[in-house]
Formats: sequence, structure tokens, C-alpha cells
Amino acid sequence: MSPEPVVHVLHENPEWLPPFVEAFAAEGVPLREHVLTGGELDLAAEPEPGVWWSRMSASAHTRGHTASVAHTRAVLSWLEASGRRTVNGRRVLELELSKVQQLTALAASGIDVPRTVAVVGTERLRAAALAFARELGGPFVTKHSQGGKGLGVARFDSAEEFEAGAGDLDEPADGVWLLQEYVEPADASITRAEFVGGEFLYAVRADTAKGGFQLCPADACELDPVTGRPVLPPGATVPQEPGDTVFSLREGFDHPVLAQHARFLREQGVEVAGMEFIETVDGRLVTYDVNTNTNYNAAVDAAAPRSGPREIARYLGRLLRG
Repeated sequence: MSPEPVVHVLHENPEWLPPFVEAFAAEGVPLREHVLTGGELDLAAEPEPGVWWSRMSASAHTRGHTASVAHTRAVLSWLEASGRRTVNGRRVLELELSKVQQLTALAASGIDVPRTVAVVGTERLRAAALAFARELGGPFVTKHSQGGKGLGVARFDSAEEFEAGAGDLDEPADGVWLLQEYVEPADASITRAEFVGGEFLYAVRADTAKGGFQLCPADACELDPVTGRPVLPPGATVPQEPGDTVFSLREGFDHPVLAQHARFLREQGVEVAGMEFIETVDGRLVTYDVNTNTNYNAAVDAAAPRSGPREIARYLGRLLRG
């Protein structure tokens, strides 16, 4: 007798899962965890029935889970070949893992993105950065293409500043760097628009003065595990004190970019995502990141008209019943 269908969640970081476990329980939707950090997979086996939801993160390797990406690729390929329903499946995983893929797909969809040069191989980074600095004539940032957690993000105001500080940069997991124009926010903030099932839920404002380049909204990201104090991320200019908040609900946000983002997510087959963008000092609205394993800030989610985890539980519950 085959087991009853459930929602299966594929992930590698148990610290991020409690809000979703609570939401699924509240909605009465059965949830089963699969922690993918390496193991065996019988390709001839029949996958269990249900809906399979991938929450694999591009930053898994920073938690010592270097096999997680390959493990998830294998599992999603097996599931989809077997005809199982996946949410944020194999194609979406590749989008999560590559900012190059994100930026090129966003631009092809008519969405404004930062001027960016991809550099494959750290030995090429110096020459490419100096040429990029000369082209821009202003500040730029480095990033890892396989990013998350602000990996490899540093600001340089000139070629000379890059020459002096480039030695402190960490190697990217996939060997691919991004050189990107520094996009200056009009009000020291970025906005993150949350989508579930192709539908806009709410917008979150993140304070870049306190949050810098590392704008993970999950509660587990907020405190240093050693000191217990708020983390001072790279690029932050204002230290946080206990009780300070980086994230707030952006009430009443309505802009044509939301329709562009919804269309883009449909085109890419993304069902759950947070889209990050900057409204700039020179009047642009620039989208720079697609988060397909989106986390939610508990305080913001509680103040929002609809809860992100609860909406995911409802959406996946409908898929399960269907």
C-alpha cells in the first residue's frame, strides 16, 4: 500500500524551517522534511506520492553542505523524470544558483538590471575590474554569481581602491565573479516583493544603512551565534543594537514593476520567490536579485495582510488536493 500523499520539502538548513512547519500545521497540510546534504538515491525507485517543494539555497556551502546542490539536482531530476509535481523544481534551482542566469533572464524580460560583467576565474578578476572601473568612472561592487548572504559583495570607489582591497575577497563556489555598477538607493533602502503562486503578497523595506549587503530576512540570520549581538554585515554604516530592525512592511506599495516581476516568474516557472530591487537616486528602478528559497521576517510577516508561510502552505495544500 503506497503512503498517503504529502508535501515534501527539500532543504539543507533546519534553522530556516520552523516558521514553515508551524504554518503547515496551522493549515492542516502534511509536511515531510528531506534534508539534502549528501547520500544515496536509487534511480530505479518510485518517488513517494505528493508535491515536492525545493528550498535549496545557493549559500549551502557556507554551512559546510558542499554536496547539497549536487544532491538536490539529482533528486529533482529523478522526481521530474518520474512525473512528480515539483514546486521551484530543477529549472528554478539553476536560476537560484546563478546570478548570471538571473540577470540575463531579467533583462530579456524587459526588466532594468545593473550594468554587470561576469568574470570566470579569479586570476582574471584584477584586469577585468580595472577595465570596468575605467568604463564606469564611479563606484562598483564585486559579487559571487552563486550568491546569497552577501557572498563576495564589496564596494570599491575606484580602481586604486580595488587594487588595495581585492586581496581580502573570498573565492566564489563556482569560480564566477560579478563586477556590477554600484546602484545608489534614493533613501538607503532596498525593497523585496514577495510572491507565492504567481501572486504578489506584500513588499518589505530593508534598511541598507544597518543591513549593508547581507539582507537575509530570516530571524536565524539576525544574531551572531557566538556573541549573541546583532550582526554588522559588510557594507553597513550604522551598527545595530538589540531590538533594532532592518526590515519593515512597505504598506500600500503599488508599482508597474510588480506586474513585470509576476510575468517574469511565470516565464521562468518560479512559484515562490522574493524579488529584490532598488529605487535609485537618478530615478531608475533596478532589479538585482531573485530569491527562490525565500525566507520571511517574523515581525514583518505578522504585520502583513497575509502571511508568507501560511500562503505557501495554502498554495501547496491546494496542489496536493488537486
